Amino acid sequence: MVKVVGIVFKKGGKVYYFNPENLDLILGDKVIVETSKGMEFGIVESEIMDIKDDELAAPLKPVLRRVTEYDKSCYERNKLREEEAFNKCLELIDKYELTMKLKEVEIAFDGSKLTFYYISQERVDFRELVKELAIIFKSRIEMKQIGVRDEAKMFGGYGPCGRRLCCALFLKTFKPVTIKMAKDQGLPLSPFKISGPCGRLMCCIKYEYPIYEEFIKKCPVRGTEVNTPNGVGIVVGYNIPLKSVVVELENERKLSFPLDQIEY
Repeated sequence: MVKVVGIVFKKGGKVYYFNPENLDLILGDKVIVETSKGMEFGIVESEIMDIKDDELAAPLKPVLRRVTEYDKSCYERNKLREEEAFNKCLELIDKYELTMKLKEVEIAFDGSKLTFYYISQERVDFRELVKELAIIFKSRIEMKQIGVRDEAKMFGGYGPCGRRLCCALFLKTFKPVTIKMAKDQGLPLSPFKISGPCGRLMCCIKYEYPIYEEFIKKCPVRGTEVNTPNGVGIVVGYNIPLKSVVVELENERKLSFPLDQIEY
């Protein structure tokens, strides 16, 4: 077993696990952690707990310390610098007439790098933009293109279910979600009801789909004539949570029958 503590880097953001070392951390503690990007400022989101070694995707990075007054001042200074960099980049985007939409600026805790996240439907030549930003802020500049799902993952929020967005909470990658998945599960096909804040089909539509897909493979297709304990009828749908087939009988009644009670 390994001790871990959950850390977030922004409100409502994804929880990342770190080695708490010998620190007795509680919810809400502000800490400095080591990441692949260098040192970062984070907040304890979940208390110290034990998990199995084989559940770790990669070696844990350590929590270096609770924040000091100096760390707090650096953090506040970085936030002001991010805002300044965001506004300046917007000016330069207009200056160079670039077809890109700036979404966020993120600065490394030590100030060595500025990352600009943007959305664009086409390739953008931002070489002059990067040069000018590097001169102004005297830091390494990285331009990172993101999609609408990445944007939702980055900013977080809540879905129609009332829970935090899956993409921000635990999803590491985005898998394809199709309208067929929604249709096979009997979900309303209105885009307003099955789309997430990103405007794409909700990721959770995929969670139960393999169960629906497997059951439907065993069933007669819609329109098939079948024999039931109540007589002959036509398959018009499925009630997969109950593992049954919906049949319209000759008297126009629609009844559900377990798969093993129909013949075709």
